[in-house]
Amino acid sequence: MRSGRRAGAGEAGLAPGTEELLQAATRMLAGVALRSVDVLDASVTLPQFRLLAVLADLGTVPTGQAARALGLDPSTVTRLADKMVSAGHVTRGGDPRHRGVVTLELTGSGRELVAAAAAWRHRELARIMSRLAPADRETVAAALALLVDAAGEDYGLTPHGLVPL
Repeated sequence: MRSGRRAGAGEAGLAPGTEELLQAATRMLAGVALRSVDVLDASVTLPQFRLLAVLADLGTVPTGQAARALGLDPSTVTRLADKMVSAGHVTRGGDPRHRGVVTLELTGSGRELVAAAAAWRHRELARIMSRLAPADRETVAAALALLVDAAGEDYGLTPHGLVPL
């Protein structure tokens, strides 16, 4: 059992209004993530950004591994990569041990896009939290830590890594 979790806590259901509150929080956090891609001035779409985010997390990887991390078909990732290579955000390479393996790697501009989105998210979350009193910020942070703990360490993971967004 995880720290802070009570056995059977999920069996009682949600208190009135809790589901709606959790849905609103989900929309708010997803909105921050989605808007961080919007600040990139339409230079990449959300699927393209997800590819960049996977490459930022994993480094140079075979196309098939990137596809698994994204939960996409390899041909879809190839099409995404084609556009990102053309835009100068990704480079293709090869594996000298396996001639048929095509690898993908972020370029400097690809890393800059991922960093710009992450920086915007950081500023936006800080702005939102700054609207709260200091004690309330601590309460929110503690509550979110409990929620993340209750979900489990692997909840935001695919079989091959973090869910990229």
